Amino acid sequence: MEVRKKEGEAVNSLIFRFIKKVQQSGILRETKKRRFHTRPVNRLKRKLSALHREEKKREREIAKKLGEF
Repeated sequence: MEVRKKEGEAVNSLIFRFIKKVQQSGILRETKKRRFHTRPVNRLKRKLSALHREEKKREREIAKKLGEF
């Protein structure tokens, strides 16, 4: 993206024109989409995570019954 300063143009208006061009081009939207994109978790990893949560939940219940928690 390139914006050249016009003769007698203030720096603020140059910056304003640059920002406007960037927004119209959709560059910011694309970069935000790429930055916050999360890859889908596969089925095995989800299953292992769920099993781990259940195991920790059982451990907490046992500790609670024994008065350790």
